[in-house]
Amino acid sequence: MLDVGDGHSIYWERVGTPGAKPAVFLHGGPGAGISADHRRLFDPARYDLLLFEQRGCGRSTPHACLDANTTWHLVDDIERLRALAGVEKWLVFGGSWGSTLAMAYAEKYPVRVSELILRGIFMATCEETRWYYQFGASQMFPDKWEGFLAPIPQTERGDLIGAYHKRLTGDDPVTQLEAARAWSLWEGETITLLPSPALSEQHSGDHFATAFARIENHYFYNDSWLEPGQLLRDAGRLSGIPGVIVHGRYDMPCPARYAWDLHKVWPEADFHLVEGAGHAYSEPGILDQLIRATDRFA
Repeated sequence: MLDVGDGHSIYWERVGTPGAKPAVFLHGGPGAGISADHRRLFDPARYDLLLFEQRGCGRSTPHACLDANTTWHLVDDIERLRALAGVEKWLVFGGSWGSTLAMAYAEKYPVRVSELILRGIFMATCEETRWYYQFGASQMFPDKWEGFLAPIPQTERGDLIGAYHKRLTGDDPVTQLEAARAWSLWEGETITLLPSPALSEQHSGDHFATAFARIENHYFYNDSWLEPGQLLRDAGRLSGIPGVIVHGRYDMPCPARYAWDLHKVWPEADFHLVEGAGHAYSEPGILDQLIRATDRFA
């Protein structure tokens, strides 16, 4: 555990071979946490890998806390962990929200990034959150969408992120948990090309869903503390950093257009638009490209 101030302590672990190529893994959500499978994206003989759980989620404490929990707090936490690891620069790997955080970090501290691997590109724009939480993905998953709408009265459905925010930050624990499960399960059931019972089960668990929904909604309600279009606007700062962009053609949470836009402004990064794949890193074609990338940079 690392005390990062503001009442937060974050869980971190370091795996692989001490003194090998340094890397950091940034998980998604925000609010999802890490799993043992995330380690397996890196060859343990060739990497000295640090993984951590962002503020309020997983084993970090206090659980599901929204205070002092913003994009820029997390960027500062990454720098604290780099200093803790004792490395000048490291490979930064981020998927989904992790790609957002990786871009924010790399654009602020480009000299600290040796390489950048981004999967499931999410620019955290209002257009993207509206697509996924208001109108867009709802047209592809009308059956799952009914479950997402269920906790929200018809009169409040014009602003679903706002309606969920009221419930996820309210004082009624029953209402909060109902909303958290619905929010979390919507994502768990739409991130893969084909249904994944294991992901559905994970996302419907009370402990996971509470942190995942509260933190994710908190970020998107506040536009992730980014200026409109900021990450794409400042992508020129990534110039000179070797990179790989991996995105599924049929990614429903994060439409491929945003990965394509990043590719256009950061053309020196290898770009892989994976056919027959959704959003999750565990999609076979995506997983193949990610492991090829970490092997290459090792």
